[in-house]
Amino acid sequence: MKINLISHTRVHTGDKANQCSKRQKYFTNKGSLVTHMRGHTGEKPYQCSECQKYFATKSYLVTHMRVHTGDKPYQCSECHKHFATKSHLVTHMRVHTGDKPYQCSECQKYFTVKSSLVTHMRVHTGDKPYQCSECQKYFTVKSSLVTHMRVHTGDKPYQCSECHKHFATKSHLVTHMKVHTGDKPYQCSECQKYFATKSYLVIHMRVHTGDKPYQCSECQKYFATKSHLVTHMKVHTGDKPYQCSECQKCYTTKSSLVTHMRVHTGDNPYQCSECQKYYTTKSSLVRHMRVHTGDKPYQCSECQKYFARKCSLVTHMRGHTGDNPYQCSECQKYFATKSYLVRHMRVHTGDKPYQCSECQKYFATKSHLVTHMRVHTGDKPYQCSECQKKYTSKSSLVTHMRGHTGDKPYQCSECQKYFATKRYLVTHMRVHIGDKPYQCSECQKKYTTKSSLVTHMRVHTGDKPYQCSECQKYVATKSYLVTHMRVHTGDKPYQCSECQKYFATKSYLVTHMRVHTGDKPYQCSECQKYFSRKQNLVEHTKIHIKY
Repeated sequence: MKINLISHTRVHTGDKANQCSKRQKYFTNKGSLVTHMRGHTGEKPYQCSECQKYFATKSYLVTHMRVHTGDKPYQCSECHKHFATKSHLVTHMRVHTGDKPYQCSECQKYFTVKSSLVTHMRVHTGDKPYQCSECQKYFTVKSSLVTHMRVHTGDKPYQCSECHKHFATKSHLVTHMKVHTGDKPYQCSECQKYFATKSYLVIHMRVHTGDKPYQCSECQKYFATKSHLVTHMKVHTGDKPYQCSECQKCYTTKSSLVTHMRVHTGDNPYQCSECQKYYTTKSSLVRHMRVHTGDKPYQCSECQKYFARKCSLVTHMRGHTGDNPYQCSECQKYFATKSYLVRHMRVHTGDKPYQCSECQKYFATKSHLVTHMRVHTGDKPYQCSECQKKYTSKSSLVTHMRGHTGDKPYQCSECQKYFATKRYLVTHMRVHIGDKPYQCSECQKKYTTKSSLVTHMRVHTGDKPYQCSECQKYVATKSYLVTHMRVHTGDKPYQCSECQKYFATKSYLVTHMRVHTGDKPYQCSECQKYFSRKQNLVEHTKIHIKY
């Protein structure tokens, strides 16, 4: 008892008579010195009877035994949580009191326990004392090294009780369990969306703030998450560590490989609840659902037009900015999207990868094949609201509607004449440049359009595919048939503005107008006499031939 009193009085006097021979550290009693010396000698005389682990002091062994017995004798008076050691209880109580007695001398941040401060200080010092023996990577705390080692060992000690999936860390298991419980305790203050983890909420908030804290050192592009930056860096390094076992194609991310594998397996795990159509990725299903909901969340800041997909908005914005970043290596023409360039390249390569299952005809684009298939099915989904005429493609309907509106958006730069379609303008331009790319193989006569050549060829073949339903007469062109039908109907849609006389064809009206204007455009090469009609000139030339 006297010895205990003597040791106790040293607490008040500060007397530390027992010195460590190794480091000159002093202790108030001999027992403390003995325990301390074991740190130098490595002596651990106390062994656990359960797991045979050794400890330097009996108190350490007693505390350790609670791991096996589950004994937690120290209880929090606030929340009644139990702890195995008094020090753990003391640390826990700071949660309730808010006490953080340990302060960082560099940034003045406070911590509840000294070990947290020690770990934090390594942020300032850059100290990483724990090294991986496999890849030599360094870590600031031992727990991070332990977790990292599982990458090499493949150890996943935490198992989900619901689906039996294994995880390398407890935090990953906790996050995963929320999939089963549906627990999403973190709510966005801007849009009220809920998230399973605080980190997911932090990342989501960057959608509202526009914050992109991660920058690429190569191209200075910014990203909202570190994982997006890591993935992006593979563009510069060319790293594609994930390879398909079927076709050996490589990918930059595991998720891209998983999605690609569905091409080989045929797996389409995402189903539309409206039309039961299946999709390989969730993002594809989300985009598809907008067809049913009509949702178009992306708006153009220039013209306020809305789009269902962000990529469609990006492409559309290039119409305002004039940006065409994709260039053809053959003809140097620029395009707004990579897909437009890919399709254009088929003009040079002649590639037509889409084949009709009915007639085996090939097409350069899928949309052209879809439109062509309507020839076989008879489907004409686009109807004119004015005359109810139907068309196989939207572009044909748009062109047709200009007949009602009179809209002619394409202008000739030479004569300022306007045209309803770009194709009509291209054909017209050949008048100015003299281009006649279509030649008859029989008489070598040339034409500005393919349709004119086809019509001309019927002179040689004698083909007259259009028949009058009234008199069964055959004619070479549809326009001739339309004109001929007016003989039966008596229709004369062209009226002279001078004398109000009507004519069955525009050419008859043009010839008639020369009566009023006095215009005689046809001249005889022999006697220089002029005529208002070509037929009159032909008859006249016979006089010169006769004599």
